[in-house]
Amino acid sequence: MLKDSSSGFSIGVDLGGTNLRIAAWTVRDGLLETIHLPTRLDAGRLAVVDDLCGAVRRLYEKYSPQHALAGIGIGTPGPIELPAGRLHNPPNLPGWDRFDLKDEVERRLGMPVVLESDANAAALAECVLGLGRSLGVDSLCMLTLGTGIGNGIILDGKIWHGVTGMGGEAGHMTIYPDGPDCGCGGKGCMEMYASATAIVRTANQRVAAGKAPGLAGRKTGHAWWTARDLGEAARSGDPDARAIFEEAGRAIGIGLAGLVNTLNLPLYVIGGGLVASWDLFAPELFRELRHRSYVYRLTEPGAVASASIPGGGTQVLAAELGSDAGLLGACILPFPASSSPSANGAPCD
Repeated sequence: MLKDSSSGFSIGVDLGGTNLRIAAWTVRDGLLETIHLPTRLDAGRLAVVDDLCGAVRRLYEKYSPQHALAGIGIGTPGPIELPAGRLHNPPNLPGWDRFDLKDEVERRLGMPVVLESDANAAALAECVLGLGRSLGVDSLCMLTLGTGIGNGIILDGKIWHGVTGMGGEAGHMTIYPDGPDCGCGGKGCMEMYASATAIVRTANQRVAAGKAPGLAGRKTGHAWWTARDLGEAARSGDPDARAIFEEAGRAIGIGLAGLVNTLNLPLYVIGGGLVASWDLFAPELFRELRHRSYVYRLTEPGAVASASIPGGGTQVLAAELGSDAGLLGACILPFPASSSPSANGAPCD
């Protein structure tokens, strides 16, 4: 549990490839205010840091008269070299390789910064504030389906970072060895099939190639398909749209089976924006999981919301905190129960 500090607040930053969210937060009252900005990647990383620091200053000036600042928590696309806080060729932040984000923000603001991957931050939030708390478990594995696919692993209440801080990159697990090139340098990664970016890319490629006549005949009101467009088309019965979500579900199921077989954790959480289409990809996810989980034969309930080993040993669930998980995780990073991340992890209980 987090230690309650009625006088302390944090500022959390959820740095995504598309959007930047900055929030003030307290243990007692939760989110006080959130600032939403576009992530201006085309303007360069220093411009993004300008926007980030400007928003942090606004929140600090507003809330510091009433609360003592615990620190700044930042969740960013990984991988991250810890404890240095240096980004390591993040596929979803092109041009940010070897960038000392933690030092840059601390230098500009003169405030302590705790940096984590956005996926680790989201997993931490689900452990402390979401499903982990609801189910009474302190170990979980989370996949975050968004612009890319993030992965956070909590073992015995601690974020697992690995030796160099880059553990938990299941989005770059190879699903199909001869698949498309990925920004990480690999081929056929899960991220290339099951992220929101991937399903949109697949849809637009198939429409352009004349391989999705159902989608080609639909009007979206703009030039390109979006994940929301595809979800609406699939639910209205379009077979081309439904097939794309089913392919994504199969890719997630293949990757998740490897994680289940390896980790044997009580809880696997699927989060991120694509979870809005859970009903479209989950059936194929569970079908692959049942087929491929070596020791653990998961049974799917009537409502395709979760799966569990007979006896209740393992559950697979959609995230409880929704799209706020990464931001909330960033907010709780500076507090005592989750501070000072290292290769051995940061406690979440």
